[in-house]
Amino acid sequence: MAEFICLYGKDSASIVIKQPKRSPLFLRMIVLVFAMVCGLYISSVCLKQFSFQTSQLVSTPITTRIHYPKPQTFNRSECGHNPVRFFAILSMQRSGSGWFETLLNSHDNVSSNGEIFSVLGRRRNVSSIVKTLDRVYNLDWFTSASKNECSAAIGFKWMLNQGLIDNHQEIVDYFNRRGVSAIFLFRRNPLRRMVSLLANSYDRYAKLLNGTHKSHVHSPEEADALSRYKPVINSTSLIHDLQETESLAAKALEYFKTTRHMVVFYEDLITKRTRLEQVQEFLNIPVKNLSSRQVKIHRGDLSDHIKNWEDINKTLNGTEYEKFLRADY
Repeated sequence: MAEFICLYGKDSASIVIKQPKRSPLFLRMIVLVFAMVCGLYISSVCLKQFSFQTSQLVSTPITTRIHYPKPQTFNRSECGHNPVRFFAILSMQRSGSGWFETLLNSHDNVSSNGEIFSVLGRRRNVSSIVKTLDRVYNLDWFTSASKNECSAAIGFKWMLNQGLIDNHQEIVDYFNRRGVSAIFLFRRNPLRRMVSLLANSYDRYAKLLNGTHKSHVHSPEEADALSRYKPVINSTSLIHDLQETESLAAKALEYFKTTRHMVVFYEDLITKRTRLEQVQEFLNIPVKNLSSRQVKIHRGDLSDHIKNWEDINKTLNGTEYEKFLRADY
């Protein structure tokens, strides 16, 4: 309220109305409310811009479950009391999963057994899928990566189009029941993945390396030989194809949101080596320096690897996919 002050003079009296002073506490409250409103607005904008390209996403339950498998084909002997974590690498072809898996397998205590569901009979129906999963997580699946007795983390890589999406409900139930942690591996730039897909498909028949097809190489010379082939990308269906790739990844994340999982991007593994440490922490295994003998095939600007680059550049310029035209690592 205003203050009324009476002033008396010799001949008259007057009333002065004096406005109250602003309380410092009142001003602080105004600033606080303003800051809260701004914060809510910024948060809402960020949420609207959220897409499946999250750098890392871990869903509940946060803690990983440990297991003590009793394989039927061998005795874990002194390692029988050592706990084991179960995981699966969920990805798409030519997204760097082979390289990522060799990195994990360079760890003394990790056994990742490759693309086991590439064989149709193992994913013919839910029963065959469960039977295969049980063999892997019981340590009865033998590959060159198997460390058997003293494995601390056991898993494999599984492509989204190998029965994973078609049987997602049963697989999610299995993952949650058995405590399997999922590691989603995607590429931020699906245009680069498309180049790799087409080039690898061509080499299956061309066999550019002395009459031998190789999906992965271990020397710069082999990488250079394979990278000389420049695929032609269908510019008419390009935007639709990119949308399909993004939709498939988003669908997989939605289906598996109730599992314990994290999302990793191939490009981040190259530019941010700390991501490998985060993966090891996610698996609850000792953090070590991981390495791979594999050599990247398509390096440098995309314009050097696409035969009809002008058409692709024209198609994507001015669209939301224009960013894929630029080198990102």
